[in-house]
Amino acid sequence: MTHSLRGRLLWYLLAAITIAALAQASIAYRTALHDADQIFDYHMQQMALSLRSGTPLSNTEAQRRLEAQTDKPGTNNDDMVVQMWSPDGVQVFHSVSRAKLPQRAVLGFSNVKANNTVYRVFSIQTENQTVQVAQDLAVRRNMAGNLALRTLGPIAVMMPILMLVVWWVVSGSLDPVARVRSQVASRQADDLSPVSEAGLPDEVRPLVQELNLLFGRVKTAFDAQQTFVADAAHELRTPLAALRLQAQSLDRAESPEARKLAVSRLTAGIDRATRLVEQLLVLARQEAAATSTAARPVDLSDLARRTVADLAGVAAAKGVDMGVHHADPATVEGQPDALHILLRNLVDNAIKYTPQGGTADISVRSEAGNISVTVEDSGPGIPPEERERVFDRFYRVAGSEAAGSGLGLAIIKAIAERHGATLALGQSERLGGLSATVSFKPTGA
Repeated sequence: MTHSLRGRLLWYLLAAITIAALAQASIAYRTALHDADQIFDYHMQQMALSLRSGTPLSNTEAQRRLEAQTDKPGTNNDDMVVQMWSPDGVQVFHSVSRAKLPQRAVLGFSNVKANNTVYRVFSIQTENQTVQVAQDLAVRRNMAGNLALRTLGPIAVMMPILMLVVWWVVSGSLDPVARVRSQVASRQADDLSPVSEAGLPDEVRPLVQELNLLFGRVKTAFDAQQTFVADAAHELRTPLAALRLQAQSLDRAESPEARKLAVSRLTAGIDRATRLVEQLLVLARQEAAATSTAARPVDLSDLARRTVADLAGVAAAKGVDMGVHHADPATVEGQPDALHILLRNLVDNAIKYTPQGGTADISVRSEAGNISVTVEDSGPGIPPEERERVFDRFYRVAGSEAAGSGLGLAIIKAIAERHGATLALGQSERLGGLSATVSFKPTGA
């Protein structure tokens, strides 16, 4: 079977027309044969009754009555065979016909095989004679065939015309599909503009609409990718240039103290570049895994404790008092690795911007089905007018002394939005620094 929709429709429709024509021919023939049987049976019965008489008929009288019955429009003397017998079984009359039937009679209608054919026979008996009228069934079949041909003549003429009409209608109906295919085939690789929906049938329009939505999503992804690559290239240019200058300073250093200072600056520059590349890779992986990782229940309290344990060494090295301030039992549907990155970046930012001897805490609260995770610190915080802009990629607050890439909050926001959560920045009432709260939607909302 062809995979072409046009070919399949034409095949099925033309086959249906052919089968319907054959079925109509069969029905017409059977109907005509049934009608012919009814008419001829009635004619044979009337002929036999007209030949019935209370007294034996002579050959002349029987022939006269037979001619009177068969001398009607549409009848043929050769179609009927008439025989008459006396009560003692002597044949007293036989119509002029080459057909010879057996000399036996079954009263009423019966079929008799003789002379290599089958006859339809009607017999009637009186006190003085037995009358038998017979007809070759081939005559009936020929008449039924002629009647069926007259009925099927118009159908035979209309059938090719109907096939041409079906071909024209199917081809015209599928022209919009071919037009859409040609539109898509003629596009350049970077052409993601919507496909025209003009003149499309209702069955095809939803497919094209979904295709346009897909083009829109792909265009958005391409634009985001191009922006990301451009931003990354711009941001990497600065640390790479700084590394080059620091390498040159190391080469020009004359004293051990100068060389040591140059090495420390070069190491710090490498660390910043490494951090930036790591953040870029994390962001790229998270965007790629947005639809490829299945969600499952995640215990936020346990995840918070693990995050604190992972960063305990970093906090201790800076002299920051870090811990879990509050932990309610709370479970959300999400991607464990992504949520771990979210909490890790929040806590890492809190440690980074908290001065030595300061405090950074994480709290998990579940109240009336509302689940939130809050990370607070005793650092300088973020001015209110800057709190929206810090979510942009590579944006850093002016005057910030802590090293960073400007991607941490962008990654956090992207992960939160993917989980249907909201990220809000404010001032910590307890510690005085920044307060970052991720609020998850209630279960079943």
